[in-house]
Amino acid sequence: MEVKKSERLKSVNYAIRGPVYNAAYELEKAGQKILKLNIGNPAQFGFDTDDIIKNAIIKHINAAQGYCHSQGLIEAREAVKKYNTAKGIKEVSEEDIFIGNGASELITMSLQALINPGDEVLVPAPDYPLWTASVNLASGNAIHYICDEQSGWNPDINDLRKKVTKKTKAVVIINPNNPTGSVYTKETIKEIIEICRQNNLVLFSDEIYDRVVYDGKTHISPAALADDILVINFNGLSKVFRACGFRLGWMILNGNKKGASDFIDGLKVLSTMRLCSNVLSQVALKAAIESDNSIKALVEPGGRLREQRDAAWKLLNDIPGVSCVKAEGALYMFPKIDSNKYGIKNDVKFILDLLNDKKVLFVEGTGFNWKEPNHFRIVFLPEVKDLQYAISQLKDFLVVYKQN
Repeated sequence: MEVKKSERLKSVNYAIRGPVYNAAYELEKAGQKILKLNIGNPAQFGFDTDDIIKNAIIKHINAAQGYCHSQGLIEAREAVKKYNTAKGIKEVSEEDIFIGNGASELITMSLQALINPGDEVLVPAPDYPLWTASVNLASGNAIHYICDEQSGWNPDINDLRKKVTKKTKAVVIINPNNPTGSVYTKETIKEIIEICRQNNLVLFSDEIYDRVVYDGKTHISPAALADDILVINFNGLSKVFRACGFRLGWMILNGNKKGASDFIDGLKVLSTMRLCSNVLSQVALKAAIESDNSIKALVEPGGRLREQRDAAWKLLNDIPGVSCVKAEGALYMFPKIDSNKYGIKNDVKFILDLLNDKKVLFVEGTGFNWKEPNHFRIVFLPEVKDLQYAISQLKDFLVVYKQN
């Protein structure tokens, strides 16, 4: 008997751990050493979780042996509430907060609670592909609005506006952005809020990199600018607190919740089905939010992330046929490559060819739902010397590369 995957999975893709990643894994099994600039995993590059968080887990481990409330420990939700208020967002109740096994679980859960077959969700292009995959998994349609490279990768508001239809249920923003590193302007966020206001749309705001910003930029949450629409923002310990493996994220329902009681009931049903999220990480959340701001030293001038971003940006722009907008936030850049110069019609093949020849791993741009095969994503978490090596390998590769 042939056992097939469900129909809903046929349109679900996650290229960051897709075929190219699998090819790298096979090379590693064969004894090859691969320099991976494909996944934003700080621990892999020596960014340790702060001792404050680790010590809190050790101290309170006995309190984490049983299930907790399906929305999370009350003290964990109280800590998230303070974090939210500090961002200029009007106070919310602990009942508006859901703790999850990473923000990813909550993103998928929220879309399953909202979307009916055929509903549309406006998602940026390029996007973090979990959003498109989660919309498709919920039997919805992800409609991609363009972010403009010439405007620092800020969303093209006109393109977004014209893609709203009667089937549209929500708009997604990812800010600071993965994969481009863009930090959206206040004016851009206000315009997106207005589109949601005029069309009665839910606004999903992915804010996992909110404190990973450079050059004096400031992250602005849409929930701080509007309380008359429903804004659902997502965050967690993974990036700012360098604790990816702890799988601790949160989701907050902000603003106008009138008329959303049925949707909220759906969220609660899905939340109870998984009993609760990882309690061991929750016991450290209060200590993390109240005591750890070590990310600041990493993103300021002289900080490791800042130095690595600057080095990667310069090195990429020194390659003939490659140009790159400097990241204002997050851990990535999304360089453009002259696909005509190098004959690139298939960017998956380009990334695979580079991997097999130079043993360096990036992610193809089409994996982020960018339509043209002329971009790729690079993670600038490695130390400067490793970035110099990786980008020099790319440069050497392109001297002779012409895709067949």
